[in-house]
Amino acid sequence: MPQEINANPLDNRVMKTPSATARRAFFYLQECGHLRAGSSHQTSRQNLQSFLFNIVLDGKGTLVYNGQTYSLECGDCFFIDCRAPHSYQSDLDKPWEIIWVHFNGCTSEEYYKLFMAQLPPVFRPVSNAKFISLLQELLRLNTETYADTEILTSGLLSNLLTMLLTVNSISEEDDTALQAKLKTVLAYVDANFTAEISLDDLSHRFYISKYYLTREFKRAYGETIFQHIIGLRINYAKRLLRFTDKSVEEISELCGFNDQSYFSKQFKKAENVTCLAFRRRWRD
Repeated sequence: MPQEINANPLDNRVMKTPSATARRAFFYLQECGHLRAGSSHQTSRQNLQSFLFNIVLDGKGTLVYNGQTYSLECGDCFFIDCRAPHSYQSDLDKPWEIIWVHFNGCTSEEYYKLFMAQLPPVFRPVSNAKFISLLQELLRLNTETYADTEILTSGLLSNLLTMLLTVNSISEEDDTALQAKLKTVLAYVDANFTAEISLDDLSHRFYISKYYLTREFKRAYGETIFQHIIGLRINYAKRLLRFTDKSVEEISELCGFNDQSYFSKQFKKAENVTCLAFRRRWRD
């Protein structure tokens, strides 16, 4: 019997019942979702007619599959046949964030056999950006139902299985694609740092998970996107303080700060002097 312990009401998931046509001819979705676990999240099943692909986006957890225990952390993926006894749970101290898909149909079992001949159930791609994007698209596509949803879903699941079978050969390509996307995000932020920029906006604009983007941006550039934006705004403020006679309030607004008090605090934190003291020092 399936067991769900401390289900999180804030998790985002879609459950589907396939049509007779989909069962007969397509790869079909059973469930997909994105979960930020609370203090505890555990699932235990067997004899479930489903295949499960899961990505750990953050935190830690454990998978027990076919009698073997696997420790999971950020960046790890697992692909299992849910007919076999299995359980997985989030770490109590570092609860995980995961994105997953349950699916079946068509030649899923044959694909799974080919996968298991190459890789263990738990693996870590050099980059999982393409996997995350594909699961996000599955979630988006199946949030609402259209006439061609099942056909498009089948195509995405076919792509997922192809990626799983070629994960070793595409890992270098994925890493290059990720670096290119991060450079594009960086260029956009650098060009628009005075505007209101949110992680949600960047996620939708560049088709990448905001949590994945946050982690990979910091890994690549040594600071968070927020820290980078603040740094750009402070540098711009320094130019305006030195070379214009605009008031601190005007400069705060021009730099993208909605709150002058917050701007002043950030400036002093960065430069260890107030805005006006900085102006006097560099004009004398």
